Formats: sequence, C-alpha cells, structure tokens
Amino acid sequence: MKKALLIAILLLMPFGAFAQEQEEGQPLIETPVVDSLPIEKYALGKVVEILQERKSEAGGYTQLEQEIRVEILTGEEKGQTVSLVHGGAFVISDDQKVKVGEKIVLGKTEGAQGVIYFVAETFRLPWIAAIFLLFVGLVVFFARKKGFGSILGLTVSIVVLTLYVVPRILEGSDPLAASLVGALITAVISLYFAHGFSKQTSIALASTVLTLALATGIAILFVTVSRLFGLGSEEAYYLRMLQYDSIDLRGLLLGGIIIGALGVLDDITSSQTATIFELSKANPELSFPELYHSGLRVGREHIASLVNTLVLAYAGASFPLLLIFTVNKNIPIWATLNSELVAEEVIRTLVGSVTLVLAVPIATAIAAYFASHGAKRPV
Repeated sequence: MKKALLIAILLLMPFGAFAQEQEEGQPLIETPVVDSLPIEKYALGKVVEILQERKSEAGGYTQLEQEIRVEILTGEEKGQTVSLVHGGAFVISDDQKVKVGEKIVLGKTEGAQGVIYFVAETFRLPWIAAIFLLFVGLVVFFARKKGFGSILGLTVSIVVLTLYVVPRILEGSDPLAASLVGALITAVISLYFAHGFSKQTSIALASTVLTLALATGIAILFVTVSRLFGLGSEEAYYLRMLQYDSIDLRGLLLGGIIIGALGVLDDITSSQTATIFELSKANPELSFPELYHSGLRVGREHIASLVNTLVLAYAGASFPLLLIFTVNKNIPIWATLNSELVAEEVIRTLVGSVTLVLAVPIATAIAAYFASHGAKRPV
C-alpha cells in the first residue's frame, strides 16, 4: 500500500490546481531548497525536433541517447526553445524515447555545474484524467446512487488526507494521532455517503471504529516487538533530507498502517452488516445465535478471499523489490526477510490481515444483536 496514497492523489490532480497550466509570467514550479542540493524547477514542454539519436557503450552496457530540441510551454521561460540530451547518464529503453510533438515534463537544475535541462517525465495527466473519468462512469453506471456516493466518499477521503492529515504531520503533530483522527473522519463521511443514512450504516460504522481501535493496538504491538523504526523506505530518508527530521518516522509508519487497515474495514464491516440484515429480512424469526452463526459462515468465505487479495496487493506493489532480492544471490533469504524494507511490508500485511479477521466476528455480532432485537421491520 505504499503507493496507494500517491496514486489516489494523482487520480484527482487533473481536477485540481495541480493540473492547471501555469499562466504566463508565473515562475516554474520549484522543489524545496535543501542546503547545497541543486535547485530543481519543472515546466511543461513539447519536443519540436530530434537532432540526433545514437547508442553508446559504457561499462559493458548499451545506452540510448537522444539529442532533442524542446519548446517550453509554461512558466517564466514560456516560448523559449532549449536543446538537451535525453538518456545517456540516465538509462532509457526504446519505449522511453520521445517523439516530435510529444509533450513532456521538462526539468531544470541550477547548481555548481551550471544550468542543465532534462526530460523528467512523460506528460500523462490527460490520460490519467480520461481513465479516472472512465472509472467514475463505470462506478456510477453499475452502482447508480450508491456508486455516486462512493465517489463522493473517495473524494472526501483524499481531501481529509491531503488537507488535514498531511499538514498536521508536517506541522509537528504525532503522525499516529493525526492519522487516527483522519481515519475516523473518513470512515464517518465515506460510509454514510456510500451507503446512506440508516441504522445498518451506523452499525457498520460502530463496528469499523471498534475494530480500528483494536487495529491500532495491534499495530503498535507488532511494530514495537519487531523493532521497526520507519526507516524501511527511501521516502523516509528523503524526508530527512528535506529537513523534516522532527517527524516521528515510526509514528508515520503506524499511521500508514492504520489508514491502510481502514480500507479493509470499510469493506468487511459493510458487507457483514448487510448480510445479517438481509438474513433478518428474509426470516424475521431468526434469533441472535442463528443470525450470528449464519453471518459468520459468510464471513469466513470473505476472510478466505480477502486475505489472499490483501497479500497479493502488497506483493504487487512491491514487485520490483521481489525481483531485485531474487536476482541478488549474495544476500541470504533470512537476511532479506530480516531487513526493515521487507519487514515493514510483512508487518503491514499482517496487521491488515489480523484486522480483517477480527472485523468479521465483531461486525457480525453487533449487527446480529440489533437485527434480532426489534428489527422485525425493514431498515
């Protein structure tokens, strides 16, 4: 789930200020200045000419290079044309070659070596926007009103994370506390938006909050006994480089685990609650034990499928790392598993899986109690 937040933010970027082209006269977007690191700026550019394309040998490897001319489309240098080398120092494949007319993210560094322009990224926001619209259309078309509510819930979740949780952490608040508050706000709003205001939704919310509290304790226990310090990613070191060394990285790891667990909880508590109430509607005479055991049988099937899904989701997100560790024969498997980089993902997966398992009996019990006590009428 490392990339989950970044992907969601990028999906919403085409509809916000990040996707707006800078007006003429505005400076290029700047990254934070960190001590002696070179200043980097970015703008939108268009490839107007391929001057030369060649292959060179370095260290036994063949490297592809393109000499290109790029027109700057945004920022204070708008309208200017610059020449640069794409590739060479940075290995690129045939698929990464640029073409005439293609839009790119143009990077510029200013340091001791002077001004250097480079191709930072392919400009892909229009396609991301189109794919996101396709996703929204499919959700609304098949889920109708509930689908529209779920999209609103998704939007609120991203807003809470970007406008509340992240700023609070950067201001020095405890990452775990900020993440917990953000998770609770997200749970309340997203559940009611997606499922409507009803007794059934309130029960699912209560189950989610209770299980989330248990998940927090489990996460703290697992991270503490595993002696994880939140240093298992390059992003952690990058935060230190950006002079955010006051951020509690272990707390940041715990906060990320809680946010990730919430996504699992929303699914399982809502589905289990809905199952119990449907069983009660079909047969209002069912008692609490009968509803509970029937719902638990459904929940076991849900657990069996979701645990596998959860593990595969984490494995898929870390697939390049799996390949690197497999190729590197110098590191024994026990040392790989012991590394904080891998251990963080293992603990993250285990916390999510344990939370999922606990959510089933909790949600089933609460829903069965209310469904069997005075729920003889439709909800």
